[in-house]
Amino acid sequence: MMKVLLLEDDIALSDILQDHLIHKKFNVTLCNNGQEALESLVEEVFDFAILDINTPIISGLKVLKTIRNEYKIKVPIIIITAYHDTKYLKEAFENEVDDYIKKPFDLEELDQRINSLCRHFFIEQKNSIKIDEILFTPHECQLLINKQRIFIAKKERDILKYFITHKNRVISSEELLQNIWQYSEQPSDATIRVYIKNLRELLGKDRIVTIRSLGYKFEQK
Repeated sequence: MMKVLLLEDDIALSDILQDHLIHKKFNVTLCNNGQEALESLVEEVFDFAILDINTPIISGLKVLKTIRNEYKIKVPIIIITAYHDTKYLKEAFENEVDDYIKKPFDLEELDQRINSLCRHFFIEQKNSIKIDEILFTPHECQLLINKQRIFIAKKERDILKYFITHKNRVISSEELLQNIWQYSEQPSDATIRVYIKNLRELLGKDRIVTIRSLGYKFEQK
C-alpha cells in the first residue's frame, strides 16, 4: 500500500481528501500544520506528498524548501494552492515541486495528477523497466538478464528505482539515506556501498559510476 503524506489545515477539505485517498487504497498520514508535516517527512519515507501552500506554523512552501534544500529529500510532491498570483507557483517550481493543483478542484483531477506522478516516478510500478538489454520489474524485485531471472533485495530494488528516476545526476549517500530509509533505520555508508556493489555486479560496473567525494551517478541513455 502506497504511503502518502497530506498537509491540509482546512478541516472540511482535509476530511474529504483523506477519505478519498483511503478509499483509493492509500495509507494516509494527515498533518494539520507545516511543522508536523516537516517532522513526518524527515522521519518517515513516503511514496509522495500533497502539501497545501498556506498552512499554520510553517507554510507548505517552506516545508518544500526545507526538505529539498536542507534534507535533500526528493519525495514526489504535489502542491495545493488557492493563490492566483504566480509568484508562489514560480517559487514552488524553483524548489523542485513536481506538480500543482489549484483550488477549487474536483477529486477526478486530483486522481489524474497522482496517476501522472506515479507513472513518472515508477511508484507501484507493475511493468518492467528496460535498462538496455536488462528488464527490471520493481514490484517483483526482479531483473531479467540474458533470459535469467535474478531476484534482488528490496533495498537494492529501491536504490535502483531511485537511480533510474534520477539518472545521469550525481546522488550522494546522504540523499539515498534520506529518500530510501526511515530515520530510525538508517544504515552506514558501508551498507550502501555493499548494495551498490551488488547492483554493479548485475548491471555492469560502468552503469553506476562513483563520483569521488560526491556520490554516485547512474548512467543511461
